Amino acid sequence: MDVPVSPAQAEFTVKGSRFLGEVFPISSQAEVREKLKSQKAKYADATHVVHAFIAGKQAEVMGMSDDGEPGGTAGRPVLDVLKGRGVTNILLTVTRWFGGTLLGTGGLVHAYGDAAKLVLDATQCEPLIEKSAFALTCDYTTYQIVKHQAENWTLYDVSEDFGESITVRGKIAATDCEAFAKVIYEKTNGKVSVRYGE
Repeated sequence: MDVPVSPAQAEFTVKGSRFLGEVFPISSQAEVREKLKSQKAKYADATHVVHAFIAGKQAEVMGMSDDGEPGGTAGRPVLDVLKGRGVTNILLTVTRWFGGTLLGTGGLVHAYGDAAKLVLDATQCEPLIEKSAFALTCDYTTYQIVKHQAENWTLYDVSEDFGESITVRGKIAATDCEAFAKVIYEKTNGKVSVRYGE
């Protein structure tokens, strides 16, 4: 199961109608609702803002909307493409500006499905890994030891705060928590402890 790393977009035109596909990483249905509200406000001039989303570790939560297009011609093909790619924690919207020529139900299914495929091809994904937030505080002398040890691990969203002491925050795969904490503690002779869940 993969998750998107960052937002992505792709667009194309069919018989004068413009289709803009966009991907957003999400972690809950509440986030989906918020993002949809902002998408509809942003594209107030569009004819439709169709969406589909999948969330949860097992891709157990999903939803979609045709947003006024004929039933089953828009949200369903977008959701089917998402399911086929094995991604979760993702919202995919396809915004359509009507170009004056009706596409018919088959044409709509193809257009929305193609828009979803196109934007997914442009989306960078990574495997879904359960991550734990960590923090550690050290003085300037032990910082070099900590930094050197940290380079041996895959860490995410790392930030460093330099004050009287240095606080390092980030995320690490949940499976690495214990070993990472042990190495940092041992290499700094017990001066630095890694705290989790911050």
